[in-house]
Amino acid sequence: MQLSDLDFNKTYSYADYYSWTFDERVELINGRLFHLYSPGTEHQRLSGRISVSFYNYLKGKPFEVFTAPFDIRFPVESRNDEGIFTVVQPDISVICDRSKIDERGCLGAPDIVIEILIAGNNRKELQDKFDLYQNSGVKEYWIIHSVSKTFFKYTLQEGHYVPSRLLTFGDIVTTPILPGYVLNLDKLFGDRDY
Repeated sequence: MQLSDLDFNKTYSYADYYSWTFDERVELINGRLFHLYSPGTEHQRLSGRISVSFYNYLKGKPFEVFTAPFDIRFPVESRNDEGIFTVVQPDISVICDRSKIDERGCLGAPDIVIEILIAGNNRKELQDKFDLYQNSGVKEYWIIHSVSKTFFKYTLQEGHYVPSRLLTFGDIVTTPILPGYVLNLDKLFGDRDY
């Protein structure tokens, strides 16, 4: 089977997704199929720097950080593969409840999800995934724009995301989910090693 064999107008479950053997990466949001674009150098540079900062912070703590490709399944009415219609691969996920982690990824909402925008994925990240993460209980959704070097954080409050101001050079990012964690945007977006 190849990606070109699939009907992008059909509804698919995680059972379908898990059976596919082609090399291309895809996501399912409410059963709809989305092709994942290949990230560029700057995307990978930012992802690596953020991942290292989390890894260094999380040493010795009972939380984990994962980078794409890592499946996050969002069950709604069923935890069975045939009843799950949403599986995504965020750029970075921080999971504080280790009972959600299994051999195929994460079953349920991570605490923090980070998406780095690249050409071709902005609508999906800013609309489809925003709604998905908010409705699924992801506590914080971080969006990073690799070209404009900006950072935006949504924090879940009473079931709705509350946006931060737009952050960039000169700003730092903290989160009550990980007390003491600091992401320095000068280091993240600059030419210096993190």
